[in-house]
Amino acid sequence: MSLADLPHRRRNLLTGEWLLVSPHRAKRPWQGEAAPPAAPPAPAHDPSCYLCPGNVRATGEANPDYAGTFVFKNDFAALLEDGGTGNAEDIFETAPATGEAHVICFAPDHGATMARLPQAEIERVVETWCEISATLGAKWPHVQLFENKGAMMGASSPHPHGQVWATNVMPELVRREEGCQRDWLERKGAVLLDDVAGAELAAAERLVEVNAHWLAVVPHWAAWPFETLLIARDPVARLEELSPAARSALATILSRLLRRYDGLFGCDFPYSMGWHGAPHELAEDTSHWRLHAHFFPPLLRSATVRKHMVGYELMAETQRDITPESAAERLRAVEIGA
Repeated sequence: MSLADLPHRRRNLLTGEWLLVSPHRAKRPWQGEAAPPAAPPAPAHDPSCYLCPGNVRATGEANPDYAGTFVFKNDFAALLEDGGTGNAEDIFETAPATGEAHVICFAPDHGATMARLPQAEIERVVETWCEISATLGAKWPHVQLFENKGAMMGASSPHPHGQVWATNVMPELVRREEGCQRDWLERKGAVLLDDVAGAELAAAERLVEVNAHWLAVVPHWAAWPFETLLIARDPVARLEELSPAARSALATILSRLLRRYDGLFGCDFPYSMGWHGAPHELAEDTSHWRLHAHFFPPLLRSATVRKHMVGYELMAETQRDITPESAAERLRAVEIGA
């Protein structure tokens, strides 16, 4: 029997953590939670939506009648520019947390998703990401761009949007990736994600999408059932370093990847995604870092059955039932057209 049939562990090279893969468990019957059916398609404009053009938000401020992307300071930001103070007590230690948070409306169409936006509109989103990364990165040590899509992932509005949180420190997960990528370069004299991209291209079994500038794979160490890792093939560490050609190619591969997700179970596929560029506190010391994005979708068996990170995952280590190879094969099999 092969790894496709037997339980085994895999190591996440970006974080150093191990996870358990138990492919034989995918055959077990399911009597757990099934999410309710998806809501009908949303209208192009919802008068009650606080993100639609022209509508008034909870603060009383009216959105402009925007036609492309629209960025505004989060009205309920998790971070403030004037944060609390810290102390160095052994048991009750605290540290200051300061920063700023913004909302990025991807498009004025309330019923759209990134997967359904035309190429030109996705390119505008990419340009906005790049501009925000550069602008906030000049002020803060770390800039985190992300999107929570769908009520299942906690999105407070169905309007197509993402967020950016800029912080005074390098967050924990990013710090782990920083250390692992730096260690790889010191030990092997190569960029970790360059080596991963080359190995994935050679193996081909976990590939989902590829073009001249980007590679999308279900990583060997994927934790979520249909998790994907999007890696820049050019030697860039941050979004703002992308060439015009790479930005256009990014819009193309995003469209194709997200349409594969939607086609897998015939639904608006929920996910959380986020960019990991080199933290700006590193200044020019980024030779070990390669720009990449993570996509973490929760769906496991259908549009209504999701993976729960509970029990063993919370108490011991991450566990998955289907192999990354089988997940990639299923994503590749989705018909999305040109």
